[in-house]
Amino acid sequence: MADTFNYRIDHHGSLVRPPDLDAIGTDQAVQDAVVFQRKLRSTVVTDGDVPREDFRSAVLDGVSGFRRTDETGPDGLVRWVAESLPKANGPLVADWATRLTELTVIAPKVSLPSPAYLAATTFQPGLGVGSARELGEALAEIIATEIALLVSKGVRLIQLNNPLLLDADLGPLSYDDALAVDALAARLDERPEGVRIGVCPGWTAPAEADRARLEKLYGEVPADRWILPLLEGTEAELDLIRALPEDRDVCLGVVDATVPDLEDLDTVLTRIDAVGELKDLEDAALSPSRGFADVASSPLLTAEEQRKKLVLVETLARYVWGNEF
Repeated sequence: MADTFNYRIDHHGSLVRPPDLDAIGTDQAVQDAVVFQRKLRSTVVTDGDVPREDFRSAVLDGVSGFRRTDETGPDGLVRWVAESLPKANGPLVADWATRLTELTVIAPKVSLPSPAYLAATTFQPGLGVGSARELGEALAEIIATEIALLVSKGVRLIQLNNPLLLDADLGPLSYDDALAVDALAARLDERPEGVRIGVCPGWTAPAEADRARLEKLYGEVPADRWILPLLEGTEAELDLIRALPEDRDVCLGVVDATVPDLEDLDTVLTRIDAVGELKDLEDAALSPSRGFADVASSPLLTAEEQRKKLVLVETLARYVWGNEF
């Protein structure tokens, strides 16, 4: 797509929150996050998820019908359960997105949990919702409305995160139902110039890619950009790209956001070259493999380690594309 270069140096959205967040205040922390991203020459800017507890909170904090439990899963996320079909209490994150447009001319980006992910992880039989599919469709309507609002506010890149789509287990949702639900949210009837809807279907590749499932995934969810892992250069990672239609952008997660050690530059460039044999790199972008602090209280790296990883992404992008973005 012609304007992919506008978003060549990407990241998933969540950043390590400052330790003195309570003292400096959320608004100042967001301003600082914007300055941080500008200095790193990122081609997108987010609020770092600074105002939120975790990456799901953009939706869960703004709708009724969910109850927070005392359970915490192995992923560090507190479990929420749906007790009724959700209703939005107003805009979800549009106010923060508007703030981004006031702070910088760099393209604002917003990341949201996908409705299928939320439905798969919050549905519990017998609590007042008929099925996970019904819950997902209600969430999809809310998220689709928010996406349209974000676009009207000047947001140009929106990423839906569903880390279960590359997994075999979607809990109470079938794979077909999950695709149908996420497709409802990703479908934007009118896309102004430069607007991209992206989907991240998983933080890591499966041991073996199922080509039929991938073709169904890419064919049914109308996303412009797919955020895919490229951490090892495995055949499964390359299969994710082989199955991608030519008219879709790809954002390659080339540095591991979970370990402090920096990747070897030449090794990563060799992996990117392999992708170039399968996909026109003019329709590609680079990013870390996932967010740095999807749970605010459990950052995956320190702020300095995060900075080095993002600098590496910027360096890799300039090796691949020069300064033409």
